[in-house]
This record gives sequence, C-alpha cells and structure tokens, in this order.
Amino acid sequence: MSSIGVLLQHVLPHHLISRVVLGFTRVRFRPVKNLITRLFVRGFRPDMSDAVEPDPLAYPDFNAFFTRALRADARPLAGDAGTLASPVDGTVSQLGPIRDGTLLQAKGRDYTLDALLAGAAPAWAPRFHDGSFATIYLAPYNYHRIHMPTDGTLRELWYVPGRLFSVNASAAAGVRDLFARNERLVLLFEGPVGAFAVIFVGALNVGSMATVWHGDVTPRRPRRACPLPLPPEADRFRARGAEIGRFNMGSTVILLFARDRADLAAGLASGNVRRMGEQIGRIQSPGSHAGPKPGGPRLACRHFDCARGCCGSRVSSSVNAACWKSKPRSPWPAASPMCRSPRCGWMAVPRASCTPRPSMR
Repeated sequence: MSSIGVLLQHVLPHHLISRVVLGFTRVRFRPVKNLITRLFVRGFRPDMSDAVEPDPLAYPDFNAFFTRALRADARPLAGDAGTLASPVDGTVSQLGPIRDGTLLQAKGRDYTLDALLAGAAPAWAPRFHDGSFATIYLAPYNYHRIHMPTDGTLRELWYVPGRLFSVNASAAAGVRDLFARNERLVLLFEGPVGAFAVIFVGALNVGSMATVWHGDVTPRRPRRACPLPLPPEADRFRARGAEIGRFNMGSTVILLFARDRADLAAGLASGNVRRMGEQIGRIQSPGSHAGPKPGGPRLACRHFDCARGCCGSRVSSSVNAACWKSKPRSPWPAASPMCRSPRCGWMAVPRASCTPRPSMR
C-alpha cells in the first residue's frame, strides 16, 4: 500500500462509512436492492452454485444474499474428529508459531498476543504462548459464515472496540498492528485440542459481526471492551463444522492454538486458498511431542531452507535429527516426527547425520 493509501486508511471515518454501508445492505426496496446486488455480482463474480438459493436477486436484501446459506453437502468436513477444519472460505494470509508472545501480520510486521486478546489477555494469553496461529482473509466474493474448526465449548466471548482499517494484503503490510487495532470479537473455547480461540476481525465496510448466540454484536454502543454474556451451559458446546457466526461484509478470522496441541498442515502456506471444512491441521495428543528433557537443548530443523524460512523451529524429538524434503503423506511414520513449523515441509528424522542445537525460539 502506498504512503497515500496508508494515510487515507488513518483519516477515513471508518465507523461512519461502515454504518452507511450497513444501511444500504439492508434496504428492501426492490429496485435499490437489485441494483446493489447486480453491481456486486458483476464486480466480484461470487460462486452461487453451492448456495441454497442460487438466484442472487431472490434474497430480500443484499445482506441476506451476502451471508447466504449453502447446501448441506456443499462443504464436507475433511478427515475425522482429530482433523482441524478451516472455519471459513478464504485465503491464508499468515500462519506459524507464536514466538515471544507475538504473531506475524505481514513481512516485517508483527503484533502482540496481549494486544490482540485485549481484556481476555490476563487469563488466556499465557495459554497460547509458544502455540500456533493461522490468519485467514475473506474476500468479498467468499462465503461469509464462520464455523468451528474442531469440537469446543465456549468459555468466554469478548467484544473489543477499535478502528475499521481494511484487512486486505496491502493494508496488512502497511498499517501497524492492524489486527490488534481493529474492532473484533474474541471467542475462547476449550475442547480436545485444548484452549483455542476464534477471533472475528472487523474491517472497513463490515456493517456488523454476529454470533449464533447473540445475533448482531456490532455496531455497538458504548464502544468499550467487555465480556459478553455467555449462553446457558447446555448451549455452549459446538461440534466441528457448526456455524458460530458471520460477517455482514468481508473480513478476517484468526485462530489461536495452545502449545503442542495443534499441528498445522505441513503443506499449508501463506496465499493458500481454503474452503470451510478443508483440513488445516491435526489435533496433537498431550505429551506426544514432549521434546527434550528439562534443561537439555531443544532440537531444531537444520536444513538451510527450513532454518531460513522458519527460524530454526524445533522438532518434536529428543534425539539427533536431520531433515529431508518430503511431500506430506498420511499417516506419518511414528518414528519420524515433523519439523513443527507449519511453513517448513521438511520432516525430521531420528538418528540421522546432524546433531541437536538450541532452537532460535
């Protein structure tokens, strides 16, 4: 994004623009509604073949069209209960380990876990330290409902006020602390994968964000960080693939996982397109990657490309290790743990030619 573009991002009245857009998206006067819908379809060419109602003009307003439901068979869930599923249709913008309490936003830019979680940070940030994250961008033409990546029970839900910067790739590269500054909903769960978070990040023109428990949460007055009321205990559990919310216009979802509880897919990388239900990783059993004994050095993948690309991510073994290039295959041999960086794609091999070194984390 150019310096002029970055400046405009800072001076635009984000919330006013988004409220105007919200009003237009809910107009039911047919000539206006149809005009807005036709212009959108012409500009973004959304795929309507998997929608319950494939005719864009059949919806009562533009927002109903934008948040359209899909056919029951349109997004099958990959794998088994241990598979982490993409919660949305979108493009992976960044993913990887949470190092020293920071997440990567774009090349040369990162932001802190504490800032992202805001009021939820004191209780939850320690649970995600040294864990992993994935950021998925939803373009305007994508399906805009958000689903569970794995089974989980809702434990907390926070509204965090903020700006509404654009969240596309150029804005992520140009606006400092973008995701920690934008308005967002922080949904915190516990499940077979341990503690995990699904964070809805608002953006310019996102008229509102909604959950299945609260309906529309934004726009909201007053705009101050606060926990939202939890639903009754019997209604807090959601199975993998269940809908939990939606964006009324496009934005970004951030997933957080605890340390040693999620293995993001080795082939998953920035720029990859995923549809809801497709595999993004596997649940890791507690203690299955215990690493070296206390006080000993952590092992790190030592292949040049791996070390350059993932900063020496440690491997999940306490024995000497080397790496070789291998396409992902399932299941992995039990004696061959992978480099833990989801961006590596090399597999660590016990008792090979290289020796352990302290990791760079």
